[in-house]
Amino acid sequence: MGTDVRPTSRGRLSPTVVRLGVVSLLTDVASDMIVPLLPIFLTGTLGAPMRFVGLVDGAAETLASFLKVIAGRWSDRARRRKPLVVFGYSIAAVARPVLALAMAPWHVLAVRLTDRLGKGVRTAPRDAWIAMSSTPSTRGRAFGFHRAMDNAGAFVGPLVGLALYRGLGLPLRWVFAAAALPGLAAVVVLIVGLKEPNGDVGPASTPAPAPTPTPSPTPAPAVVVEPMPPLLWRFLIVVFLFTLANSSDFFIILKAKDAGLDEAGILLAWTALSGLKSLFNTPGSMLSDRIGRRAVLLLGWSLFAAVYYAFSLARTPAPFVLVLVAYAGYYGLTEGAERALVADVAPAARRGVAFGLFHGAIGFAALPASYVFGAIADASTLDVAFRVSAVVALVAAVLLAILVRPPRGARL
Repeated sequence: MGTDVRPTSRGRLSPTVVRLGVVSLLTDVASDMIVPLLPIFLTGTLGAPMRFVGLVDGAAETLASFLKVIAGRWSDRARRRKPLVVFGYSIAAVARPVLALAMAPWHVLAVRLTDRLGKGVRTAPRDAWIAMSSTPSTRGRAFGFHRAMDNAGAFVGPLVGLALYRGLGLPLRWVFAAAALPGLAAVVVLIVGLKEPNGDVGPASTPAPAPTPTPSPTPAPAVVVEPMPPLLWRFLIVVFLFTLANSSDFFIILKAKDAGLDEAGILLAWTALSGLKSLFNTPGSMLSDRIGRRAVLLLGWSLFAAVYYAFSLARTPAPFVLVLVAYAGYYGLTEGAERALVADVAPAARRGVAFGLFHGAIGFAALPASYVFGAIADASTLDVAFRVSAVVALVAAVLLAILVRPPRGARL
């Protein structure tokens, strides 16, 4: 597959990275017009218990993760990223507004599964596309920029939802339906605005003998069987453990309600979180370019443990909002750095598979993490569940320090 790095100046992001960021921004506008209200819709309108809230998000992420592994492998073998990326974004754009028709909790589960199916298909090929469109010295910034645009969409989405719901007085289901517009706009930008380079896919010259070695399938087996380094496997193990502590953000929304915020306050708090994440993503990821991925991740995971414990102590809106600001810092430190670490360690020709495994490790832990969190909250309180997660996250941070060590003389 060709590349689209084009580093015309030091630290400059490629057009592909920028446009993929725009696609993510529009997609998250569509998603976050809905997501902040979904837990309340489930527990209030549809009468679902908290463990079902955990089941909805956990099962959806698990399905997405299974597909991320497969889609990453497909994109490596086909040496094309764009078809899978377009397909994934399109499924989500069509499925998400169907939540407007949900009449029972299982309807929400079905729609979320379809939505996450699209995410599962697109994520690993998209991340591999970003990796090949950046240089090692700008990779943290590239992933940080993409996460910043993603979170900028999550900042705008709740504001749009709030304007429709409270400002115009539209019913909640109509707000869900309106999410179709930015989702479809993202697909249009992706199809029209991005062209995947394919210089190494077709024959390099017209004479008959030349095409035989150039597009020959003989390099493919070498790419497929190239082993992943042990360092990557150790990182995936600790990521899996950490994710067992990192349950669905749906529970933070329920905690906001428990702390005294109404629906409008929850939307504003969620919006503020997304805006802060967007502000922190790029500088946090650029920090990993300077001092190393591992050091930044240790800081971010430790902050997560402290934040989750602090959530358990928040009883009123003011302290809850302060903890939410710190929670945004965790995202800024980790979202880009984790992906950049995977891209740094994985073989270049197998980055699709590597990102599939990375997202798979996160998603396969998401179902037990969210379901168990919800079960603990049902059996005791939300605060107890937050404290248990804080302990698990701290253990994962310690294991990251012990197990994920770069080779002597190398920096990670």
